[in-house]
Amino acid sequence: MMEKYFEYKKNKTNFRTEVIAGTSTFMTMCYILFLQPFILSGEFAGPEKGFFDFGAVFTATVIITAAACFLMGLYGRTWPIGLSCGMGINAFIAFGVVAGMGYTPQQALGACLAAGILFLIISLTPLRAWLINSIPKSLKLGIGGGIGLFLAIIGLEIMGVVADHPVTLVTLGDLKNPLTLLGCLAFVSMIILEKYKIKGNIIIGILFFSIIAWVAGLAKFNGVVSAPPPMTYLFAFDMSAIFTAGMITIVFTLLFIDFFDTAGTLTSVANVAGKVGKDGKVKDIDKAMLSDSASTVGGALLGTSTVTSFVESGAGVKAGGRTGMTSIVIGVLFLSCLFFSPLATSLPKEIDGAALLYVSILFVRNIVDIEWNDIAESSSSVVALVAMPLTYSISNGIALAFITYALVKIFTGQFSKTSPAIWVIAILSFLSFIA
Repeated sequence: MMEKYFEYKKNKTNFRTEVIAGTSTFMTMCYILFLQPFILSGEFAGPEKGFFDFGAVFTATVIITAAACFLMGLYGRTWPIGLSCGMGINAFIAFGVVAGMGYTPQQALGACLAAGILFLIISLTPLRAWLINSIPKSLKLGIGGGIGLFLAIIGLEIMGVVADHPVTLVTLGDLKNPLTLLGCLAFVSMIILEKYKIKGNIIIGILFFSIIAWVAGLAKFNGVVSAPPPMTYLFAFDMSAIFTAGMITIVFTLLFIDFFDTAGTLTSVANVAGKVGKDGKVKDIDKAMLSDSASTVGGALLGTSTVTSFVESGAGVKAGGRTGMTSIVIGVLFLSCLFFSPLATSLPKEIDGAALLYVSILFVRNIVDIEWNDIAESSSSVVALVAMPLTYSISNGIALAFITYALVKIFTGQFSKTSPAIWVIAILSFLSFIA
């Protein structure tokens, strides 16, 4: 039945290959099980009030990841994609929306829900293609790189490698701290394992150095399995502030990041999987984007941040995955992790920070494709790259980048050649600063 539904022969694959592919992708992206609740709960910040509950986020993340992968597998069918809560977006919710702007977790979930619904609408209309083609490549790459640098500074701070300073703002942290040293070694090990093309390099690095910390008595080991924590935020979203100026900016930021992250990931995977036709169009991308946007809505309802397609899906494609069965395997493996919340709470924050720093590389490395020879294109990208980590805000970086791009185009005589979408976003960005 499955063979007929997924058309293994037509797609030049088989069940065994799909299982291997799904396992490969799972190994490269399962770090999200630990990082997602870690980031949203603010575990590294101590007992500060206002952050999400760790256990509730862990359970919600497992369930929505499995559900999203099942949806992609059964509806997308030809897409061997893994989905889960997006890196960068989770940090934006935790640091920017909750800790920075003072919104409650419930209000943050309301913003995620609103962005998901808008994404769902866009996925069902011609707006999808128009938006994808409207934003310049360099600007998208610069924003992606800025998110990477934002994650990097957060990761370094969590590791203890950098610390706050009253004059220079940041300074070198305490490198004599054993856990900081273990975090640094974990980071280096992830790079080495990747260099040798060992799948699951992030999770291997996390677990290996966490074990060292537990054995040495540097961190508390809370166990491996238990009953899943209750889903505290199930249907707990609050949209009471959704039409305020600040919240509108948040919704736009979430929508922008999710939409273009998904479009970029699907395009990348499509190139590897041979899903790009002779006309340059990606086959069945409408089904994939609809699955992705519906999953974002589901994530907000269950109590976690925006769900998106993972670029790590390329690992499964390279292993031969060509159908939605790969996604179903990923979902099953994530669902099997539902009882591992004690293990997630046992990981030292410094080692979690190392994983975050490593993930930042995946975002930053694409800036090589920015049109550096054209300063009118690259300037706004640099603004995004610099503004996000220095203002500690993804939304500020996006807004400043679009305003810069629009102004440069106006005063270099490129107004008529620039997409209306740029002007709309730039004006909204400007209004968000003065509102």
